[in-house]
Amino acid sequence: MPKHYGKLAIKRKRSHTKALREVMSTKNKGLSMTKILSIALLLLFATSCQNELKTQAPKQASVQEKITSKYKSLGYELVWQEEFNSDGSVESSKWDFEQGFQRNHELQWYQEDNAFCEDGKLFIEGRREMKANPSFKAKANNWKEKRKNIYYTSSCLTSKQSWKYGRFEIKARLKAADGLWPAIWFLGTEGQWPSNGEIDLMEYYNDMILANACWGTKRPYQAKWDSSKTPVKDFKDPDWDKKFHIWKMDWDKDSIKLFLDDQLLNTIDLKKAINPDTSRGPKEPFQQAHYLLLNLAIGGTNGGDPSSTPFPNQFEIDYVRVYQKQ
Repeated sequence: MPKHYGKLAIKRKRSHTKALREVMSTKNKGLSMTKILSIALLLLFATSCQNELKTQAPKQASVQEKITSKYKSLGYELVWQEEFNSDGSVESSKWDFEQGFQRNHELQWYQEDNAFCEDGKLFIEGRREMKANPSFKAKANNWKEKRKNIYYTSSCLTSKQSWKYGRFEIKARLKAADGLWPAIWFLGTEGQWPSNGEIDLMEYYNDMILANACWGTKRPYQAKWDSSKTPVKDFKDPDWDKKFHIWKMDWDKDSIKLFLDDQLLNTIDLKKAINPDTSRGPKEPFQQAHYLLLNLAIGGTNGGDPSSTPFPNQFEIDYVRVYQKQ
């Protein structure tokens, strides 16, 4: 907030008080009492609004400042952030988008159109809409090409930046409904899945919140999982999915710790996260940089049946912040 704001607010308050006195003094100059009261109420309302603006802005800023200051005392510096403060399209300098059908036999067709920023938040919108599959091939064996039509669309954002170690915080709100599979997750930059390493800071499906990591085995595309599953009902809040929550990951050379609202959900011992076959990825997949993915999947191998769920449906992200020790 500009330094002169406080003085300006005091001046305006004084001018409103002066104007109020002048209005009251006009009683004997022909104005009705009803008009006098109406003008007085308008002036009081204007003063109240200015006072509210004066107090709200620093309050909102101070929350992040306090968190940053607290983390700084622990040796962390804020190195990357996305606050989604500009309405409209997602900032192309920070994000890429997946396109089309991607994985797990999910129903949605990923496209950029389903992601947008509004009121300081990112919205990833799942939609029920039918269109032709541009990749369709009548005699194809690949499931992505066998589907003649698209029945759902959504978005998956991937960060252009990648990080090795740090504290990651994402504030988000999801809808706990059948067929929805929102996720906040990370993939290693080198190697093929799962030997590149996958970290699921958050997945939701089938009324469960998951916090996972996986890496490779001797067989291609077969993962070794370290998983945690928490039923949404365990949070004992019937309005849980109407609220924003903070997912946090603390990652260093020894472990990955995954939190939800400061509740530790899972700890992955990185001494055990070893790829037995290094032809498909690094021996220690979590000792390399990972990039972030934010998506809302629909259906598929884990997502469930979305047919009774209302659409459009939104996965909202308030912010992404990355801290690292300097």
